[in-house]
Amino acid sequence: MPVDEYVAALQRELELRFHGAGPIEVETLYLGGGTPSRLGGAGVARVVDLVQRYFPLAPGGELTIEANPDDVDTEAIDAWVAAGVNRLSVGSQSFDDRALAWMHRTHDASGIERAVAAARAGGLDDLSLDLIFALPAELERDFGSDVRHLLSLNPRHVSLYGLTVEPSTPLGRWVGRALTAEADEAAYEREFLAAHDLLTAAGLEHYEVSNYAQPGRRSRHNSSYWEGAPYVGLGPAAHGFDGEERRWNTRAYAHWRDLVMSGVDAIEGRETLTEANRTAESVYLGLRSDRGLEIESRERDLVAPWEVAGWVHYGPEGRLRCTPLGWLRLDALAAALTHHRSR
Repeated sequence: MPVDEYVAALQRELELRFHGAGPIEVETLYLGGGTPSRLGGAGVARVVDLVQRYFPLAPGGELTIEANPDDVDTEAIDAWVAAGVNRLSVGSQSFDDRALAWMHRTHDASGIERAVAAARAGGLDDLSLDLIFALPAELERDFGSDVRHLLSLNPRHVSLYGLTVEPSTPLGRWVGRALTAEADEAAYEREFLAAHDLLTAAGLEHYEVSNYAQPGRRSRHNSSYWEGAPYVGLGPAAHGFDGEERRWNTRAYAHWRDLVMSGVDAIEGRETLTEANRTAESVYLGLRSDRGLEIESRERDLVAPWEVAGWVHYGPEGRLRCTPLGWLRLDALAAALTHHRSR
């Protein structure tokens, strides 16, 4: 993806969608959805400058970039910090070199450590690292060792994702041909709970089903999603929400580029939220974070067995919150409560 070509297409999308609109100040900017760090230091700076012509970041706002460890060096950090980047999310995924090779990652564990050191040396200390759990048993990965290795780097934020198998991916095809097998439910639960115990014991708050943070270091950008705030999405496969309607761009980069450069909005689909949609989302979003969900008196009998099972509890303000065991059952709990509210 040539940098000049990408920046030109992004500029055209902004012109098409926001021509004539005045600058709108925002609280967060997030460069993610893939590998924006591949744009390099100067490329990221150009993107940040372009986007802020339309959406200037408020004083004290959060500006995050997702990065591959391989892309993080002194030159890139200096350029990103100069452009206003104040938070870095590093796609570490594992500290087991065998697991990284199996995932076809180009970095190894030492590369993650070098990226973290380069970021801190350049003054970028608000770091998020991620881990993937529930890898196939055949890899014999010591997940607890992975979590401890991550903690030794003292990240401000941690994202934890279970490996999922999609039919159209290489992993899906491997599983389909019995070349590998995804982790069973017991292993998934065991590693999720082990991570919770290790990370919270180290002082991180488990504030959302997949996210942990040191006090005061929660992701402001991601938290806005979970609170239902509107947001703008730009680029291939980007999603946006204006408070009433969700919309998403075409996924393929070349198709997105060709559409916007020919003067056509690259939107692929849109969905106006119905009352039923809003009910389902309010339940799901409330239960997935430690903000919790306000429970009506008529719902107390429904959730009482969940409390006995250790899946939920009531916070000091009376809102229902999932425990780690409950987060493992989030979809089922949210569906049951949504059904109850929709009757």
